[in-house]
Amino acid sequence: MTSPPHPPDQRAGGQGAPPGAGLSLDAAAMTTREINRSLQALPGGRAVVANPGGRHNLAVGLDAPVHVEIDGPAGFYAGGLGKQARVTVNGSAGGGAGENLMSGDVHVRGSAGRSTAASARGGVVVVDGSCASHAGISLKGGTLAIGGDAGAYCGHLAQSGVILVGGNAGPCLGDSLFEAVVYVNGKIAGLGDGAVIEELDEHDATFVKVLADGCGFDHVAPSQVTKVVSARRMYQMHHRHDDHGAY
Repeated sequence: MTSPPHPPDQRAGGQGAPPGAGLSLDAAAMTTREINRSLQALPGGRAVVANPGGRHNLAVGLDAPVHVEIDGPAGFYAGGLGKQARVTVNGSAGGGAGENLMSGDVHVRGSAGRSTAASARGGVVVVDGSCASHAGISLKGGTLAIGGDAGAYCGHLAQSGVILVGGNAGPCLGDSLFEAVVYVNGKIAGLGDGAVIEELDEHDATFVKVLADGCGFDHVAPSQVTKVVSARRMYQMHHRHDDHGAY
């Protein structure tokens, strides 16, 4: 059986400075480069980006325990390439939110576009709403928690890590899945190539409960989710024909 890792000890960025003092940036009066350079220069603390207006590439490449609040909708790649930081989007986000995340937290208080948390190697990406197609594509150890529905090809080529879908999952779930684990609270429109349903055990239920509680997903019933894993048939080219079906 495939077991998930232990739940994160805390939501990333929790070690940041206490509320109060912080930097305020007005996206309407600054270029994206100016905004990101200002954020990247912070050793910690808090910052608010006002009037984001769906701007792409906000709060990317951060590497400090800073809490950045994007006060409105963000465009593509919000919070991507981050380490340690906690990025909150007070609205929806475009494609690639939290992509290539190394550690830290990206929280979208709305829905997100395609390829959310793409290739994330660590950290936690939380989307309160739904995600478009290819959520968690090529996931490499990160955690993606979706409060609503996930579009087609969720978990495509996911190598390791965990995806939790609080709503329904679209077709081709877990297509070409490797060692990642996908939990779905709702219905599954169809599994992708190489994905199978595996029996949920006590460790899975505990993991899902801790993750769902930490994300505020009260609608998730841990003992009733469906667990989807790899059928482990994606490695045949690396073995002799008499090793068919094995790693």
